[in-house]
Amino acid sequence: MQLTYQISDKPKTPQLIIFALQQMLAILAATITVPIIIGNGLTPAAAMFGAGVGTIVYWLFTKRKSPVFLGSSFAFLGSMSAAFAGGISMQLGLLGLIIGAGLAGLVYVLIALIIKGVGVGWLNRLMPPVVIGPTVAIIGLSLAGNAVGDLQKGNVTVLNDAGESVAAASPYVAICCGLVTLIVVMLCSTFGKKMTRLIPFIIGILAGYAVAAVWTCIGYSAEIDALKIINFNVFKEYMFADGGISLATFFRVPDLVFLEALKGTGEFSGSYFATLFAAYVPVAFVVFAEHVADHKNLSSIIGKDLLEDPGLTRTLLGDGIGSIAGAFFGGCPNTTYGESIACVAITGNASSITILWAAIGCILFSFITPLVAFVASIPSCVMGGVCIALYGFIAVSGLKMLHEVDLNKNRNLFTASVILIAGIGGLSISFGAVTITSIATALILGILTNCMLSGAKD
Repeated sequence: MQLTYQISDKPKTPQLIIFALQQMLAILAATITVPIIIGNGLTPAAAMFGAGVGTIVYWLFTKRKSPVFLGSSFAFLGSMSAAFAGGISMQLGLLGLIIGAGLAGLVYVLIALIIKGVGVGWLNRLMPPVVIGPTVAIIGLSLAGNAVGDLQKGNVTVLNDAGESVAAASPYVAICCGLVTLIVVMLCSTFGKKMTRLIPFIIGILAGYAVAAVWTCIGYSAEIDALKIINFNVFKEYMFADGGISLATFFRVPDLVFLEALKGTGEFSGSYFATLFAAYVPVAFVVFAEHVADHKNLSSIIGKDLLEDPGLTRTLLGDGIGSIAGAFFGGCPNTTYGESIACVAITGNASSITILWAAIGCILFSFITPLVAFVASIPSCVMGGVCIALYGFIAVSGLKMLHEVDLNKNRNLFTASVILIAGIGGLSISFGAVTITSIATALILGILTNCMLSGAKD
């Protein structure tokens, strides 16, 4: 595709700030979701801080040549839950998150050292376009349900007659807000001029948020729960947690994980280490496959093979060490984000310096209470509208890789078919606490199919 900004380009400072903000908005919703799911002392602000630090580490390891942001990894949700299993203390659990991320990062380092010795030629033969293309496609398609689900939800909950918490907003009102977001993103990206075309997500999110705010205000004034989309109480919870206006209303140091985790060192044991090893290490091998797919996808977008320059060794080291750094501060292992890659594809901005500024901005944002509250208040339906575009572009970019594949040959047809159906169908395999995700399972089946049929005469 034609890029507006190449990797080495540096936009003017005012533009750079806006581009960085857009990258942040594209990844923040998912990044703060992981700590919210896990709980146990993890906070969105600390996850933002950790994601920013991890991204800077990755940016440096890749010699500023790979324009992608690292955020909280959903692949390690089961591993993170295992770190708190068995009624252990919160402090030991937080320590377990750091050690577990360290183990996963060491797997990346080990693979990187092996690849440094043998090169990546074998990987390209093992994962040709007929394998990697459908795999990238299912990364986007497998998230379609999440995007559509979010599109139908607001952030306000109310109690029903049984005293249970239920969603307040009508799905139709939520869909309206989400579609406004999506339509604005599409119009700005397609018909926009200059800056408008380069920041469609910022404009789309603000437009969707404004519509949601109008519906919410009407809902509260008319006491109609179905119109309540935005949970404005988030601002009170974040900014006035101490009961009034204070310094914390505007600035608050994130609850960095390592500060509390150090208190759990006295409880650490060999059996707990074994639990962490079993929970994290196998998943790291699985995520390696997704790492390759993400970088193949990004390579096709920017027109440069990142597995050759800066090289898979550097991207793995950056991802692994960045993940360790992210977990040290935020508790969540980090990974390259498809949302960030899609943002590059849609806007045509591959400027690497944008990623650095986004990472620094993410760290700074984590200290500014109103900004953290605003991000947390963005309703699911608005982000759902954005994600329809983001996840769709991931899927389409994978399918574009099949353009160079001859699907009239049965071996290619079967390979692509197996990956697409296994991935979209959600075929995952569990071994105790370890789950091989549907994406990794589909990739493995695709590799086996391609190898088995490689000797066929078409």
